[in-house]
Amino acid sequence: MTRISSARRPRARRAVGRTLLASALLAAAVAVPAAAAAPREATAAAVHDEVATQESRLVDHFYGAYTDAVAAEDGGSLAAALRGFYLTPALSAELDDWEAANHADGVLRAQDVPAAYRVTAGDSGAGHTWSVVRLTWGSPANPTYTYLSVRSDLATGKISGIRE
Repeated sequence: MTRISSARRPRARRAVGRTLLASALLAAAVAVPAAAAAPREATAAAVHDEVATQESRLVDHFYGAYTDAVAAEDGGSLAAALRGFYLTPALSAELDDWEAANHADGVLRAQDVPAAYRVTAGDSGAGHTWSVVRLTWGSPANPTYTYLSVRSDLATGKISGIRE
């Protein structure tokens, strides 16, 4: 009987863990847009609030999964898959240009991974909705924050713009 050395077990567990994480995130990502396509029945004000909340939830799901993926595999295949699913092709191309010029991650606008993030719903209009993403950096005792304005298309639910 052949024994696997203990040095090889953690790598196998990490690979299995990453595969399970990627599968779960992509399965959840497929389910979210299906729920987003459900018909809405409410007053105009309630519909406005529901759309903003719904789209900001998609932004929240993306940033949660993306920060985990970047932290786990330093921007590997899972982060690329998440970007391909959640971002419009035009934004992906824009981020590629930004990253080449700035040598940093365009989604996070930084070279590091934040310690935490928070998404707040914003206004909607002209087929888009905006969310504010607050990225938390540093220690909990002395945090610093950066803010991003994230635009989503209401028709597709995809993220179409990220601005500082």
